[in-house]
Amino acid sequence: MNTLTSAIELSMPEEFQSVFNAQQEAYKKHMNPTLEERQADLRTLHRMIVENADAIIEAINKDYGCRCTFETKFTEIFMAQDAALDAVKKVKKWIKPQRRHLDPTQFPLAKAWTFPQPVGVIGIVVPWNFPLAMAIQPLICAFAAGNRAMIKMSENSNNLALLLKKVSVNYFPLDKLAFFEDGDGRGPVFTTLAFDHIFFTGSPQTGKAVMANAAKNLTPVTLELGGKSPAIVAQDYSAKTAAERVMWAKMLNAGQICTNVDYLLLPENKLEEFVSEARVLFNKRIADINSGDYTAVIDQRSYDRLEETLADAVAKGAKVIDLYQGPAPKEGMRLMPTRLVLNVTDDMLIMQREIFGPLLPIRTYQTKEEATQYINDRPRPLALYVYSNDKALQDYYLNNTISGGVGINESVIQAGLHDLPFGGSGNSGMGHYHSKEGFLTFSKLRPVFKQGGIRGLDLFLPPYAGWSTRILNFMMKLKS
Repeated sequence: MNTLTSAIELSMPEEFQSVFNAQQEAYKKHMNPTLEERQADLRTLHRMIVENADAIIEAINKDYGCRCTFETKFTEIFMAQDAALDAVKKVKKWIKPQRRHLDPTQFPLAKAWTFPQPVGVIGIVVPWNFPLAMAIQPLICAFAAGNRAMIKMSENSNNLALLLKKVSVNYFPLDKLAFFEDGDGRGPVFTTLAFDHIFFTGSPQTGKAVMANAAKNLTPVTLELGGKSPAIVAQDYSAKTAAERVMWAKMLNAGQICTNVDYLLLPENKLEEFVSEARVLFNKRIADINSGDYTAVIDQRSYDRLEETLADAVAKGAKVIDLYQGPAPKEGMRLMPTRLVLNVTDDMLIMQREIFGPLLPIRTYQTKEEATQYINDRPRPLALYVYSNDKALQDYYLNNTISGGVGINESVIQAGLHDLPFGGSGNSGMGHYHSKEGFLTFSKLRPVFKQGGIRGLDLFLPPYAGWSTRILNFMMKLKS
């Protein structure tokens, strides 16, 4: 179904509209919550996660078919808990008005400042790969900024959506927070509501449809998209260490992470060692893929897409390295071990679209200029990873490429740090969240000017011949 036309053809679900109306009215009655109210909302959100952690883990596992419990606890439960408590501590500083300087014509008694004010009702559209984290992390920023929120979960996260919809009403009224499941094709109409801000995480294609819907209401958007994020291993860097760190990221959530390494640029003389180390590492960490320590591909459609991508590469001359040497995956579990794909070319699907799974294509390169040009000839990625101990080379890649975030000698971690803003550029998105940047995303930074009892502008009143012109000419001379 076409995303744009479906939004037009489908009618607005009553629960969407009624909750939206209720949140709008509640916002108008209480437009600027106090610091204590915002901190209370954040603490309540933290308590909701803690008190329902086991049920959340179970729901996510059901949605995946097999979601590694440790990964859910680490990447979703713990990170959400920590982010909420971090915001509780920092929001006091974020909400403070900031004094701004005046130009010379406004002396002596005028004042100018900015203060952040909640924008109103936020619409959050959540992907399936980290369904709790991608709902809670932007919500923390929205609550810190004093807003209300409606959250639409993914169709692949139905068990979690129903759980959050059920339990959240025990912690927040619907005019403050509401969760909704997807299904019956109603997802696209969610972003046609006249939200005060829409926060979307997903593919660039769907992001364009969301932006088109938002444009009809002049609703600002934050788009956290994907793309093909490269990792570059430099000649000076250990192939063994690079394999340890790149493979950790590629194995996490079976590679289903928007900031994961989508392709690897490797010096040719390091290829054999990297492959050897990757094979040892995978089997050391995952001796039995059925043990529960490895996450499944989310659904059959995604599994088939990955197999099609691999088959296309093989048909066009690629060499596939199967790393896993343990017992075969159980039938129907969609457990796909990480595979390295060598000899890739640009006409292969694996080098044309985001992989979002446990396949790692590797290209060899000769010079830093070659690597840089290859990256810059493609749409801007959500992340860039540089593996080098050479500070000058690190700076070269930082200054001669552009991406969302950057990891130096590490992959993925930068996306989970609370105090670093997260966001893409160009095809990989727009806007930021996390910490103060997320707080500002969901705030209107209102500029205020207050005139004093005596105003400097009185020196510049007509008739201009005489003192007004002399003073202005003198001031211009000082600035020339």
